[in-house]
Amino acid sequence: MSICVVGGSGFIGTRLCDRFAESGREFEIVDIVTRRKHAGRTREADIRDADGLRRALNGETIVHLAAVHRDDVRPLSLYADVNVRGTEVLCSIAEEKGINKIVFTSSVAVYGFTDPETPESGAINPFNEYGRTKYEAEKILRSWQAKDPASRCLVIIRPTVVFGEGNRGNVYNLLRQIHSGAFLMVGSGENRKSMAYVGNVAAFLDHVLNAGPGVQIYNYVDKPDFSMNELVALTRGVLFGKGSVGFRLPVWAGLAAGGLLDIAARATGRTFPLSSIRVRKFTATTTFASAAHDCEGFRAPFPIEEGIERTLNSEFISPAADREIFFTE
Repeated sequence: MSICVVGGSGFIGTRLCDRFAESGREFEIVDIVTRRKHAGRTREADIRDADGLRRALNGETIVHLAAVHRDDVRPLSLYADVNVRGTEVLCSIAEEKGINKIVFTSSVAVYGFTDPETPESGAINPFNEYGRTKYEAEKILRSWQAKDPASRCLVIIRPTVVFGEGNRGNVYNLLRQIHSGAFLMVGSGENRKSMAYVGNVAAFLDHVLNAGPGVQIYNYVDKPDFSMNELVALTRGVLFGKGSVGFRLPVWAGLAAGGLLDIAARATGRTFPLSSIRVRKFTATTTFASAAHDCEGFRAPFPIEEGIERTLNSEFISPAADREIFFTE
């Protein structure tokens, strides 16, 4: 099986291609940028450019990772331009070239603000352009599959927040604050968060390449879901040998401090590590159910505790000077 990883120069894509290279899978990357890793296997193309993508896209299977996903994307129309129109272009060229298998990374953002332990059958109710356009892309892909359901395979994976070595997203920001000594727990810390370690997400993407015709949808979450108390205590234990939470603020005090910094941010144009919306997100429970770990033959290679320890070691304990960095949120 020859695999084309569209968006393969990003955080998840690079880890997936590392796995392919180690196992001897035949693959190539199509992306708008070329990174040091797998540079010899990369062809540069923009998913929105039909002619460029047509020249670059080869293989029997597509892993579709290309997306606009950061919170600060402007103009907002870029979400639709890349995530929706780009997926339309991809499906059109897959049809031209007779490619019958696509694995797509969507997001739990399609559910929006939802109940704890929302499963794959949960109501779709995105609250931002990222979640909305990811679901629009899912619908385009399902239409592509429905044109030849006996032959075409579509696997949609909706990961929760993904963390790991080299990532500069929300989980890293929390770990960095704890490492710096500047972290204060806000609230009781009993709220729980679903997370996914990048090594396990890559393993699951690799696993579902064996799927047959049809449509399969999976949330991806590494269980158990840690409470914030558990996550902070684990992190402090690895970094400092102190398995405790440290100082704690009541929620009202955190919201007040965040509100004051919101005012300062608007007045100065600066960005601060604390804001009222971040306090609300931090103190909320955000968990999802997942059928991924019931997928026949799949076993996540890394317990989530090990994923956190690997990340802490790579970022703060023994960082490599030449490691690649990925800014995702």
